[in-house]
Amino acid sequence: MNRQSLTDVSYSTYWLSDPGRPAVRGPLTGELSTDLVVIGGGYTGLWTAIIAKERDPQRDVVLIEGGRIGHAASGRNGGFVAASLTHGFANGHSRWPEEIATLEQLGLENLQGIEDTINRYGIDCDWERTGALDVATEPHEVEALRQGVELARSQGVDVEFMDHAAVQAEVRSPRFLAGAWDRTGTAMVNPAKLAWGLAEVAERLGVHIFEGTFANGLARDGAGMLVETPLGRVRARHVALGTNVYPSLVKRTRLYTIPVWDYALMTEPLSAAQRDAIGWQNRQGLGDSGNQFHYFRQTADHRILWGGYDAIYHYGGKMDLSHEHRQETYHRLSDHFFDTFPQLDGLRFTNAWGGAIDTCTRFSAFFGSAYGGRVAYAAGYTGLGVAATRFGADVMLDLLSGERTKRTATRMVRSKPLPFPPEPVRWAGVELTRRSLAHADANGGRRNLWLKAMDKVGFGFDS
Repeated sequence: MNRQSLTDVSYSTYWLSDPGRPAVRGPLTGELSTDLVVIGGGYTGLWTAIIAKERDPQRDVVLIEGGRIGHAASGRNGGFVAASLTHGFANGHSRWPEEIATLEQLGLENLQGIEDTINRYGIDCDWERTGALDVATEPHEVEALRQGVELARSQGVDVEFMDHAAVQAEVRSPRFLAGAWDRTGTAMVNPAKLAWGLAEVAERLGVHIFEGTFANGLARDGAGMLVETPLGRVRARHVALGTNVYPSLVKRTRLYTIPVWDYALMTEPLSAAQRDAIGWQNRQGLGDSGNQFHYFRQTADHRILWGGYDAIYHYGGKMDLSHEHRQETYHRLSDHFFDTFPQLDGLRFTNAWGGAIDTCTRFSAFFGSAYGGRVAYAAGYTGLGVAATRFGADVMLDLLSGERTKRTATRMVRSKPLPFPPEPVRWAGVELTRRSLAHADANGGRRNLWLKAMDKVGFGFDS
């Protein structure tokens, strides 16, 4: 155990602690009328506001955010911008095999759309199209990785299997046995800078943004909708909900998601000698292949973000700020980091933080409309949503316009995940699943009867 690594850690989100963070925007007061009100100032809401104005520059758009722009999952994640809309090829292929090629193509187009937007508006967010490298750290994972690559390549996915020598040539860790490198399907980004940059672009396009403005009521208002806030109200023809992990204003969708808490550490900057010791010159985003997995990447200033493994659900699913830090998990992550990179012994962590992920049973976002098509929603990204949120924004705007598109024609968009059961069955099921996944990792990947049953009914507990 390397407890010295956490001695001087700051319990704050590295990305959001940037001194360049924009000034606070004021709250909404009084009454407003608009064409579209977007609720939520994370990626989903920001992309919706921007694309709405790009589609129709004359449309009046208001965005309200209960806290600060990007303060929740959009500013706390690892900065992996993955093209996959389905939480990875394997999950998508298992659920929508007949349209996986279409979904993969839509995902690549969506990722390119993000890059084009960043370039078009000059968003400073440390964008790097490095690709992603999944690594096997246990013998049973090697063949599973190889088979996954073969299946993906059969559907046109450009991914390369790497044996032990090849993966060690990329990143030197005694734990890495093999790898699968998708060279173009993932980019790295500073997630907070992306959120702040998108907000700036939205305002440049004419979007009115209000922070510190909770939406605490949603009701019909003649031919439109009325959104109540603590200090005012907004009347709008249409509403787009980007509230994700927070309780949805469309109450019937609340059983589709639960908050699962994820944690991360950030190291101090590596010296040139430390960087040479681990290789990793191509700066790919990395993830290991266990059910309980780590994700890790380099930053622009040569730090390493190290996150994942524990995924904690608390009974009742309340969004309690006391859950944002968990010492047990921080210590476990630190131990795992030095097991992976023993040559970095002595390196210290500067930041430790946690955040809630909106998890659903199919492990990828779901979409829909309510109130006679006046309200649209997208949620359930399950931790791989940095890029998928832009797709979700497009889908919501398609639904609000009543337009049938290539996106809305897919079964993925037209279907819903299975809902979670009520408490206490929900908590017991999640806990049993977590323990079963850990048991599978420790026993050659063999899934017990519980996991096999969950697979059969379509609950997406595969990672």
